[in-house]
Amino acid sequence: MPVRKLVFAYILLVGVPILCLFGVLEAGRGLVPAAAPVIAEKAAEAGHGAIPLALSKLVLQIGVILIVARLVGLLFQKIKQPQVVGEMAAGILLGPSLLGWAAPGVSAALFPPASLDYLNAFSQLGLVLFMFLVGLSLNTKDLREDSHAAVLTSHVSIAAPFCLGSVAALFLFPRLSNQGVTFTGFALFMGSAMSITAFPVLARILAERNLLRTKLGSLAIACAAVDDVTGWCVLAYIVVLIRISHAPLPLWLTIGGSLTYVLVMLLGVKRMVRWFERSYQKHGRLTDNAIAGIILLVLASALCTESLGIHLLFGAFLLGVIMPKSADFVDHLKQKFESLTVALLLPLFFAYTGLRTSVGRIAGHGMWVYAVVILLVAVTGKLGGCLAAGRLAGMPWRDAAALGVLMNTRGLMQLIILNVGLDIGVISPEVFSMMVVMALVTTFMTTPLLDLVYRAPQLQGGLTAGRVA
Repeated sequence: MPVRKLVFAYILLVGVPILCLFGVLEAGRGLVPAAAPVIAEKAAEAGHGAIPLALSKLVLQIGVILIVARLVGLLFQKIKQPQVVGEMAAGILLGPSLLGWAAPGVSAALFPPASLDYLNAFSQLGLVLFMFLVGLSLNTKDLREDSHAAVLTSHVSIAAPFCLGSVAALFLFPRLSNQGVTFTGFALFMGSAMSITAFPVLARILAERNLLRTKLGSLAIACAAVDDVTGWCVLAYIVVLIRISHAPLPLWLTIGGSLTYVLVMLLGVKRMVRWFERSYQKHGRLTDNAIAGIILLVLASALCTESLGIHLLFGAFLLGVIMPKSADFVDHLKQKFESLTVALLLPLFFAYTGLRTSVGRIAGHGMWVYAVVILLVAVTGKLGGCLAAGRLAGMPWRDAAALGVLMNTRGLMQLIILNVGLDIGVISPEVFSMMVVMALVTTFMTTPLLDLVYRAPQLQGGLTAGRVA
C-alpha cells in the first residue's frame, strides 16, 4: 500500500475523529443532565447494606445460577452461538427483566436485595482472576504487527466508535445522565465503552471457526488487543477523573503512584515472574506453592490499583500482561485458573449484572429510541469503521466486512466496563440497561453475520486473506 495513501487514510479515519472528539467535549461543556429520580433509585439499590445471609440461601443462589447458565449456554450452542453468550443471556433472564417480572415473589425470595452484596463479592473475585487471564492471553507481539492493515484498522476501530460515542453523548447526556456527572466524564465513558472489543469471546469464535491461524484472524486478534489495552487505559483515566472529587488521595499522588506502580511492574515484577516459567520448565508443571504465589501476586496487584483510586481490575490485568508468554506455560496456567473462573465465578458475575439490568427501564417514554441510537452508534462506529479501514488498507470486501463483524463483538468485556461505570456513578441505571442490551445484541449478531459474509464451505476451505504459519 502506498505510503501517501496510508497517510491519507490515517488522517481521514483517525485524525478527523480525534479532532471531532475535542469539538464534542467543548460543545458539551454547558450541558446539564435533566433532574431525574434515578439517583435516589440508585442509592436505594446500592445502599441495601449487607446483613447476615443464611449459608443455605447463598448455596441455593449459586446452584440456581449455575444450572440456568449451563442450560441456556447449551441452548445457545445449538444455534451456533458461543456458550458464553448464552451465559450472558441467562444472567439477564434471572434478573427483573424476566424472573422479576414473571414471578416477582420467587425473585424476591431467591435474590433478596441484601444478598446482592455477597454475589457481588464472589463475582468481583471472579473478575479479578478473569482479567488476569485476559492479560495472560494478550501477547504483546501481536501489538507490534507491522502490516498497514493492522496499524490502520486497530486505530480506526478505536477512534471511530469513540468519536461517535462522544457525539451520541451530546444527545443522551441531558436526557439520561445522573446529576453530578460532568459531560466530559460521561462522553469519555461512552466513547471507551463503544470502542471496546471482547478479546476472549472473539478468540473463542475464531478458534471455533478455524480462523485463528489465518491472516484475518491474526489481524482481528491484534486489533482487539490494541482496543482492550487502549480502552482500559482510557477507562482508568475516567475512573480517576470521577473518583478524584471524593478520593482519599490527592490527584498528584494518584498519578505519581500509578506511574510508579507501572514502572515497578514493568521493570521489577516482570523479571521476578519469570521464575514461575523456569519452575514450570523444571518440574513440567506448576506446583501448588507456585500457583498460590501467582494468586497472591494477582491480589496484591489488584489491591495496589484499587488503593491508588483506579480499580482493582486494572492491577489484575497488568499482571497478566507481564507474565511470561511461552505457549506451553500460558496454556498450563490457563488450565489451572479457567475451570473455576469460567465455570463458577463468571456465571455469578453474569447473574449479578442481570440483577442490575431491567429491560423495563427502557420501555415507554421514548426510551427505546435512546436504546436504538446506542445500538446504531455502536455498530456503525465499530463495524463500519473497521470495514472502511480494511478497504482503504487494500483488503478485499469480504475480508474487510468479516473484520468489521468480528471487531463488533463486545461480550463480557463490555459488561465489565459497564459495571465499573455504574459503580462509580458515571452512567445511570437506564443507560446501563441500554448498554447491556447493546452488548448482547452486538455479540449475538457476530456469528450469523460472519456466516453471511463467509459461507460454511469457505470457512472450512480457507480465506482470501490466506493463512499464516
